[in-house]
Amino acid sequence: MVDAQAPPSEAEVTSASRRMPAPPGGDARFGTAVVVAAAVCCGLVAVSMLVGSGGTPPARALDFLLGRGDARADGQLRVILVSLRLPRTVAALLVGVALGAGGVLLQSATRNVLAETGLLGVNGGAALGVVVGITVAGAETGQAYLIWALCGALLASAAVLAVAAAGPAGGSPLRLLLAGLALGMTFKGLTGALLLSSATAYDQYRFWVLGSLSGVEPETVLVAVPVVGVGLLLAGVLVRPLSALALGDDVARALGHRPAAVRSVVAAAVTLLAASAVAVAGPIAFLGLLAPFIARAVAGPRTGAQLGLAALAGPAVLLTADIAARLVVRPYEAPASVLIALIGAPVLIAVARSPRLLTLGGTR
Repeated sequence: MVDAQAPPSEAEVTSASRRMPAPPGGDARFGTAVVVAAAVCCGLVAVSMLVGSGGTPPARALDFLLGRGDARADGQLRVILVSLRLPRTVAALLVGVALGAGGVLLQSATRNVLAETGLLGVNGGAALGVVVGITVAGAETGQAYLIWALCGALLASAAVLAVAAAGPAGGSPLRLLLAGLALGMTFKGLTGALLLSSATAYDQYRFWVLGSLSGVEPETVLVAVPVVGVGLLLAGVLVRPLSALALGDDVARALGHRPAAVRSVVAAAVTLLAASAVAVAGPIAFLGLLAPFIARAVAGPRTGAQLGLAALAGPAVLLTADIAARLVVRPYEAPASVLIALIGAPVLIAVARSPRLLTLGGTR
């Protein structure tokens, strides 16, 4: 009589995950990538504080930051750097971290490298929440947008989970994505109907929906920080369960994880991260796809490594796009989301057409 095979131990699963295909010299390259990405982010933060669409010379801005001469006595310069550029730079860091980490979580949970926050209906729910806030409660400030966006995103995520959990295959990655797509289109239709009924709401919404960091209020960023912090805390807790899910639901169950419950917690974390990002900067497409792809190409299949690197790649990409947005049409500004879309769309097309890039991105 053949003995039943014992369930794999957690150590065996961890060992197996490490044997999954990874870029040559993955550990060394990952460490180098983290250092380089952190250095790039620091450099971009400095550039973001020094340059803008106005006529303030970078040298004058540097004098203010270093406290040289009479620069700090210049009231107009203080307003530009402290009240405008500093919140904008911090917002870019916050939104980049949120969307980068959220993209990794969602792609790991669904085992689909083309998944992003919009597929869970989070962006559509957040947008609907903002429009309801504008039309019903007269919301006008960034803080009010954040509250309404969070409410809309949470309700949207709950609805998606409820629909996906129904039936015998409840909680599967495919059902989750299909429910998110279907309800996301529903939210978009409701948003359009509300906008058609209110010219005031449309006027306010059309600036927010472009996806720009221009005019971000410091209070909005401060309110969003703890929300993103909770989302990142959940992301850290999810690293081990997601590593098990990467080997299949059956293996995850053998290790004591419940795939449906894990994906529900992932949805909660992604909702907090994406809703905060959408409320602060509006919908920014492609960043939740681009940052995880960069991280996966360097870190390989290790979920924790992907998460850390995507949290650095996201801010780097968004800061680069935002700086370019200030300079390409001076003295005006282009929305950062437009620049990211111009970069992200060709990258995704190249990924889809290249077997080598598909392998780097983790797509089989």
